[in-house]
Amino acid sequence: MNNIVVIFCALLYLVILFGVAYFAEYRLKKGKSIINNPYVYSLSLAVYCTAWTYYGSVGRASQDGLMFLAIYIGPTIMAMFMIPVLGKIIRITKFQRINSIADFISARYGKNFSIALVVTLLCIIGVIPYISLQLKAISASFNILTQNQNTSTLFYDDNTVYITIVLALFIILFGTRSVDATEKHEGLVAAVAFETIIKLFAFICAGLFIVYGIFNGIEDIFSKAYQNENLKQLFVLKESDHLSWFFMIFSSMVAMLLLPRQFQVIVIENIQEKHLKKAAWLFPLYLLIINFFVLPIAIGGKLIFFDGSVDADTFVLALPMYYNQHALSLFVFIGGFSAATSMIIVETIAISTMVSNNMVMPILLRRPAFKKGIDTSISKYIIHIRRFSIIGILILAYLYEKNIAHHLSLVSIGFISFAAVSQFAPALLGGIYWKGASKNGALTGIIVGFLIWFLTLIIPSLANAGIIDTSILSEGVFGLTWLKPTALFGLQGFDPISHSIFWSLLFNLGSFTVVSINTKQNVQELYQADLFVNVYKHANSDNPGLWKGTAYIPDLNSLLENFLGKARSNNLIQSYAYRNKIQIDETSYIADPRLVDFSEKILAGVIGSASARIMVRSVTKEEEISIDEVLRILHESQQMIEFNKELRKKSLELTKATEELKTANHQLKDMDALKDEFLYTVTHELRTPLTSIRALSEIVHDNPDMDELQRSEFLNRIVKETVRLSHLITQVLNLERYESGRQKLNLSSFSMVELGQDVFESLETLAIAKQIHLNFIHPNSSLLIHADKDLLRQVMINLLANAIKFTPSSGHIEFIIVDNHEEIIITIQDNGKGIAKSEQPFLFDKFFQARNQTLKKPEGSGLGLAISKKIVTMHNGNIWVESEEGKGSRFSFLIPNFMARNI
Repeated sequence: MNNIVVIFCALLYLVILFGVAYFAEYRLKKGKSIINNPYVYSLSLAVYCTAWTYYGSVGRASQDGLMFLAIYIGPTIMAMFMIPVLGKIIRITKFQRINSIADFISARYGKNFSIALVVTLLCIIGVIPYISLQLKAISASFNILTQNQNTSTLFYDDNTVYITIVLALFIILFGTRSVDATEKHEGLVAAVAFETIIKLFAFICAGLFIVYGIFNGIEDIFSKAYQNENLKQLFVLKESDHLSWFFMIFSSMVAMLLLPRQFQVIVIENIQEKHLKKAAWLFPLYLLIINFFVLPIAIGGKLIFFDGSVDADTFVLALPMYYNQHALSLFVFIGGFSAATSMIIVETIAISTMVSNNMVMPILLRRPAFKKGIDTSISKYIIHIRRFSIIGILILAYLYEKNIAHHLSLVSIGFISFAAVSQFAPALLGGIYWKGASKNGALTGIIVGFLIWFLTLIIPSLANAGIIDTSILSEGVFGLTWLKPTALFGLQGFDPISHSIFWSLLFNLGSFTVVSINTKQNVQELYQADLFVNVYKHANSDNPGLWKGTAYIPDLNSLLENFLGKARSNNLIQSYAYRNKIQIDETSYIADPRLVDFSEKILAGVIGSASARIMVRSVTKEEEISIDEVLRILHESQQMIEFNKELRKKSLELTKATEELKTANHQLKDMDALKDEFLYTVTHELRTPLTSIRALSEIVHDNPDMDELQRSEFLNRIVKETVRLSHLITQVLNLERYESGRQKLNLSSFSMVELGQDVFESLETLAIAKQIHLNFIHPNSSLLIHADKDLLRQVMINLLANAIKFTPSSGHIEFIIVDNHEEIIITIQDNGKGIAKSEQPFLFDKFFQARNQTLKKPEGSGLGLAISKKIVTMHNGNIWVESEEGKGSRFSFLIPNFMARNI
């Protein structure tokens, strides 16, 4: 393919990246953030999938088969701990305004400059090979695509140089706009998320072509591989690979967090902690999809290029090129270019921030001459330092790629960096859970671990590149055989990566633990340890900070102005004072300790914790603070936290009490309405017979000459109305007695069948009078029960009388008693007009007929069913109705019978 076309496409792609980044920042100015989205956040995490994934995984799979999966199983496992572990780290980072992994470790151990410097230096040493890996991938893929055979060693003949220069410009433009390193890189993160999609789509297109264009599917590829003894081995793990499998999974698991670029996108660029919930499953899903075709492509490449003429790392691009699929090959190249550039962009920004904040600035700020010359242009110095750092990092990576990287595979280079950043694991993870972890312990562990890493991985790579004498590999350092880089302390049988990780982390963790236990923490360490370990308590409280001395607000303002400008500085101070109700003395302007602590946190976001500590000390008169005072501050802070918790608890209780009062008030209103309705209904029911009695009595009284037959009829009606009135009063009094709890059960053992028979016989005459067929169905036993006989009789009579009342002439009623083991069910079923569904829930309410005015009021008081329900409830039973309009009704009630037996 033409060299110019490939370069043009690569540059065009970078222009598109510029466009995506500009669009994201344009949207942000309009108040709409693209990256404040869980999907964009999850995609940005896939910066983990670099050129190593895109090219190197295929190369690894072609040699070791399923072993390539180890570097993706690790992050998948780590994703399970996103919320508990990464959530805590993100909370700490936001609370402390941390801007890099070096700053995080430094802040945890007393904001110490030495540990920040060591972590930064080791990050540079450990990650430069990884950046060079990306440049190597770009260079190799470019040469394959253009079939470039140029062997010139002159840098201006190397196309990679020009692509690197454009990348440097992109990173400088979108990665160093703000002096505050804690501010989100909106355009950069959007571009990285975009590249994540491109590399995934390109890799899938390559996989589909190779699997279904060259071969007849995955089954075809695997069957061909299974027939080949060499390729057949790719499907199984050897026993000797188990240790390698374990250490690769472990190193990739911690690298997913500890690589500077991963810490940048996961922690620093996180906008909302809740985005972790989406990333916890979306990120592993991305890893699964992008690796789906890795093994088929690796096998396909081995089958096509069986003579070994093509580097396995390049199979994903070489196969489309071999079959003259130029458009696809160009797209696959862009995908690999995306994988490499996204890593370079984020990694370089992360390291440049560390170089600026933890190497250069602390050194400059310790020089009195520099501090005296500080003015508002200091922010420009910081940005320039970061820009020169970016250029320097890319130059170092380029030199490493040209002099060392070409001797190693992509996977080997990647694992060198994985093993390097693993050395931060004890200090970082131990620091957020163990208060006893000390600065000396962390520093010792990291240095010892990195020395062993350098001995076991870097020295062999330098020897293999011919930079140092190879005799060191066989004879050991200083001729000491126990210091052989590939067999340290005589340990053999490990692969180089597992060997290095085992010894380096063993000594790292051991030194970290032993030294921490045997050294005393200073005041600042103790305080920071408590803030980190108990971050969920402190992050939500107005922590007073660990500072004692005299400071003046103008000095703090002046200090912040040098980095943030006058307007923003004044606004930050005034806003913080207002939020926390801090009085500013207009005569002396003495600063509250909380303002000093706040100013230091603001500066930490710009120049790092260690440098911020130095700057604040330079403008304040700080006094020594004792351990007792630290403990007092922490105790007061804890008391404040507990007080706030208690206030929140009281507030919740008050809210709950208010809701309960509202509910009770509504219930009282309902009860008052029910009472009014009840009284109205009762008086109405009483007035009806009374009115009839009065009218009939007046007629009899005023007509002494009335016919005797008519007088007798009137008197009979008066008697009936009197009986009705008496019955109503009795029912009202009974209901009141049931509801007040004054009615007690008069328990006795009796035959339920006999009771039913009595009720049946007493009402049979009414049924016969209406020509209703009444049928009594019962078991062939006495069916003894222990209950209140008279009350149950009343329930049966109420239900059966209602059935007779509402069943038309020539109707049918069944009165059924069922023995259901430890309970008895009585059912009265008729074929009357039935009851509407909407009315059934109210049937057992008092005066239901009177409350539902849409019903035609039947005879009776409307209290029978309400009384029946009360009686059944008193027996711990249940009563219900089943009915359908036009098909009759079925009233049933259940009475538990635990004390009686059938005979």
